[in-house]
Order: sequence, then C-alpha cells, then structure tokens
Amino acid sequence: MKRYFGVIVIIAGVLLAAVMSYRSASGRALEAQRNADQQRIHAEYLERVGWMRANPDEASYRDELKPFFKNYFEQVDAHLTRFRGNTKFDDYLLEMEKRAESGAKDDRANDRKAFYEYTRKTFDSMREGRYRPVWTATEKGMRLDIISSDVVMVLGKPQIRLQMAVWGAQRVLKEEGKVLKMLTSASFDTVWKLTDAKGKLLGEMRGADPSMKIDHPERFVREFPPQMLLGHYDLDLLPNEVAKMEMTINLSSSAASGGTAAATYVWKVDPIPSDWKLGAGESWEGATQEERPEEEIDPSKAARN
Repeated sequence: MKRYFGVIVIIAGVLLAAVMSYRSASGRALEAQRNADQQRIHAEYLERVGWMRANPDEASYRDELKPFFKNYFEQVDAHLTRFRGNTKFDDYLLEMEKRAESGAKDDRANDRKAFYEYTRKTFDSMREGRYRPVWTATEKGMRLDIISSDVVMVLGKPQIRLQMAVWGAQRVLKEEGKVLKMLTSASFDTVWKLTDAKGKLLGEMRGADPSMKIDHPERFVREFPPQMLLGHYDLDLLPNEVAKMEMTINLSSSAASGGTAAATYVWKVDPIPSDWKLGAGESWEGATQEERPEEEIDPSKAARN
C-alpha cells in the first residue's frame, strides 16, 4: 500500500486543486453576473428617470412617483434575493463596525453615521412609497424637490428645516490613485425674501450650498436611486409680521463635456405656516439692517410713481 501513497497524494492534490479552481471560477462568474445585473438595473432606471426629472406637469409627476420607485425597488429586491445581498441596506455601518473592531481610529465616525442615517431616511421614504415632496419644480433637465419643511430643534433652538433633493445634477466617476470617486457638480445660490401681506419687504436672507450636502448618496446606501443630491437649509423662525416668503434657488451644474446648466427655482410660500413664526413681540436674532430704495421695499410706491 505504501508504494501507492505518493500516487494517491498526487491524485488527491490534483482533485483538490481542480475543486478550488472550479470554486474560484464559479465565484468570479457569479460576481460578474451580479455586476451585470446591477448595471442593468441602473441602466433601466436611467432610461426612465429622464421623464421624472423633466415632466413639467406637477400633478402627473406626483402621481407617477410611487409606481416609478416601486418598479426600481422591486428590481433591487429581486437582485438582492438572487445574489444573497444585504436586504437591511446597512453595509456602510457594518464596514464602520469592522474598521472599529480592527482598532482603526476614526475621528469622524459620528459624522459618518449621521450622513448614513440622513441618507437612509430619504431612501426608506422612497422604498416604502412615502416620498411626497412639499414642493417641486423642474428646469434644464434637473428637478428640485422640497422634501419637507418641518420645524426641528437644532442645538436647542427651533429651526425651519427645508430638506431637499435634486435629481440629475451632472457627475463624473474619476480615478484618484487606486480609488474611484464620484464627483458631482452642483453649486447653489439661494435667496429668501420675506414680505408682509401687502408685499412690503421685511427681510432678506442669502445662502450658498445646503447643509449635509450629500452629492453621492450611493456611497452610504449602495442601492439609493442614482444621480441624486440631498441637503437642507435651516432657517431661524421668522418675524411674526411676515406673511409671505419667496425662496429663489439658483443651481449651477457643469457637465464633463464643458457645458453648464444654470437653473432657477422659485418657491412662493403664501401664507407662512404659523409654526414657522416667532411669537408676537419676539425679535429676530442676528438680523442686521441695511438701506434699500423705497420702491424695492414697497412695490406699491413704485407702481404709483
């Protein structure tokens, strides 16, 4: 029996190598199938989303939101089931936990988790059919949704949080060393004009890019619908005498080919919700005064002239 031992060992080694080679090839094939299916889902989404971004009719846009996202997430769910993916959509958190367990120091761990939770909240509303913007508009192939306008506490102070989503800002995938990084072009210049019931200007505010600007949500939730941008503005409660607000958002997005889309969205809020206002007699903290032409402050006087 001993004289056959070497032959048996060689045969066993060859069989083991064949099994390992088969498993490796099978694993690569499965990964290729997974990637191809994921690319198919994205391609189908991008073919359909153009209409959602450009549809000029607000009512039909709102009617189509639920079936649009339902179709996308049904494909996502089928993909995850087929390839045994993470149906909890928390890969980002799991990766953070793995790094922490390995002893890697991360001074921004809390910030990263906050960005994930911020993204996940909008993701869940889309996936569960609860995505219902307060206001929406489209221009230059980009849609801007005001997702919510709730009063929230920020550092112990009530603030009007205007949370928004932008569909279709231009972006490009670039290689930086060994890392692929998605770069999104989207710069904001936002103005709020506050007037009384007769249109007299009472105050004005300006802002640049929104807070919590997330220009690549898929970084935090891989299955997030592609080519969207999230963020919000926090405003102090408004003086009690303010009756109307006009919010003008100027959005600029440059394509890799060199062109630039400059879109302007104007949201007119009339009347101002009562919970957005300070109490009678309360002053607007941090406000400064400046001189303006009389006709700019009171349009009725300009009309008489």
